Amino acid sequence: MNLARSRDRQVYLRSHPVLFALLAATRRRPVVRLGRTVLVHGPDAYREVLTRVPLDRTAAGTTGGAAAELTDGGLLFDQEGAEHRAARRDLATALGSEGVARLRPVWQSVLRERLFPGKVVDLVPVVRELAGATAAALTGSSAEPLALALAAFDAASAAARDHLPGLLPHRRDPRAADRLNAMLPDSLDAMLTVAAVNTTVAALPRAAAWCARAGLWPEVSAELAAELLRLTAPSPILPRVAAADATVAGCPIRGGDRLVLVARHAAEGHRAVPADPAFAQQAVFGAGPHACPGAQLARVQLTDFLAALAPYRPVVVRAEVDRRSALPGYASLLVRKG
Repeated sequence: MNLARSRDRQVYLRSHPVLFALLAATRRRPVVRLGRTVLVHGPDAYREVLTRVPLDRTAAGTTGGAAAELTDGGLLFDQEGAEHRAARRDLATALGSEGVARLRPVWQSVLRERLFPGKVVDLVPVVRELAGATAAALTGSSAEPLALALAAFDAASAAARDHLPGLLPHRRDPRAADRLNAMLPDSLDAMLTVAAVNTTVAALPRAAAWCARAGLWPEVSAELAAELLRLTAPSPILPRVAAADATVAGCPIRGGDRLVLVARHAAEGHRAVPADPAFAQQAVFGAGPHACPGAQLARVQLTDFLAALAPYRPVVVRAEVDRRSALPGYASLLVRKG
């Protein structure tokens, strides 16, 4: 387990060294102010921000702001009041039990076709195809799955340069969002596709590597998948902006402050045993009205992925961290049959 934890931690430090070194150095305090930026680490403070602090969903430098760029000013959840709640209900239905049952054969088909045609396989392109196929089925896109996944990767990578410190010193591609939108029937599907593809490509290979290094293949289950999502926290931070003054864990928050909500630390992903296991496993998906509606799909998809791998008892042959991705993950993860 210690080897798995140590190797997974290197994914963060090698992919985004400035950001995660800063977060590691400040994590012992629940809330830390750095000028007009507030880092929120503690589980209670994290929950309080997401459930009690008014947030500006469309501010520049936030996930919502990035969504507005991807959708030419439109936004999946930019409505207020009843409209906002209705949009979330519709998506929750699409990603709920019936939606998962409809989408599940899509990713299971990819797993049957792509896992271990030989002794060695690179799990990253397999997961990209799985994620692209799922996103295409969810949005009604006719795009080729791998092409859709790569377009979503490029769009997320471009957006991340705008709102995460110290990331991705490469030249920005201004056409990334246009390529993605051209593949989708509705521009509002862009943010959904970006979120679904990039979190999947970040999460699944890292969970497989953890299982291989910790010898967990005989223990694969839905419960293990949920715990691995907590430990790996594939979306480790949530960038937000306060819409009004508030106080969190004794720290004054001013309207307009930039909030960096550290989901990894709120979920206590750096600890083997969290203080509140139920909240910790939920924290990686947000909390309250800002919780991710795709949590159920993510857990089922990871469970199926690990279950498909488990009979082969894969062993990691080579792992290469992706330095371009918006989320910490692998560019390549070669595994062989154990």
